[in-house]
Amino acid sequence: MSRYFLELTYKGTAYSGFQVQDNAATIQSELEKALQVLFREPFSLTGSSRTDAGVHANQNFFHFDTGLVITNRNVYNLNAILPPDIAVRGIYPVPETAHCRFDAVAREYKYYIFQHKNPFLVDRGWLYPYPLEMDLLQRGADIIRGYRDFTSFSKRNTQVNNFNCAIETARWYREQELLVFEVKANRFLRGMVRGLVGTLLKLGRGQISEAELVRIIEARDCSQADFTTPAQGLFLNRVFYNGQISPLLTTAV
Repeated sequence: MSRYFLELTYKGTAYSGFQVQDNAATIQSELEKALQVLFREPFSLTGSSRTDAGVHANQNFFHFDTGLVITNRNVYNLNAILPPDIAVRGIYPVPETAHCRFDAVAREYKYYIFQHKNPFLVDRGWLYPYPLEMDLLQRGADIIRGYRDFTSFSKRNTQVNNFNCAIETARWYREQELLVFEVKANRFLRGMVRGLVGTLLKLGRGQISEAELVRIIEARDCSQADFTTPAQGLFLNRVFYNGQISPLLTTAV
């Protein structure tokens, strides 16, 4: 048996999240179905990073084991079977001990906001037609980088051993008519990015102060943060791997 990493990108609008669920279309179920159609045998996929219903990914990974020989032509064939909103970018042979979730050392998310109505951005950004102070938004991003415990930004009933995350990058910038929040960390909690965005936007609108943002973080209480941020503006942008695996994810077989 050989192990492979499968790199994919997808638009999450039509799906009930990343992981397989009963009686619901998900990214994993669509991919497992396409693999079975192509190779005429079942596949069991392990995912790198779960995304919620409606959330998109510029890059995500699965891994799987198979006795079949995988070639680059299979990527083309697989994409011909998959729906148009899911695309495989590559399939890479890796050591049998490689794990697409546990070997990831960091993940990067982007959240996109547009402030003037645009029908072409509806399903990949959040229309937020309120004045915002960029300086306040960035000061808020700088504040969160100084913390490790993000209990306040984790949705209830999250089954984790701790709420500590090391945020490496947190910044706001403009990309043409879009306002972008970019955040990179060693791990993320359930709902964390959307909670951060919603709360920082309140700071950018002047609805809370920097001192109040600090109080929300230090309260370690998720009822204090704003999780009303919708899914469609959120993208898993990139998954980072350690030095042993990363060079293998550059050339598809």
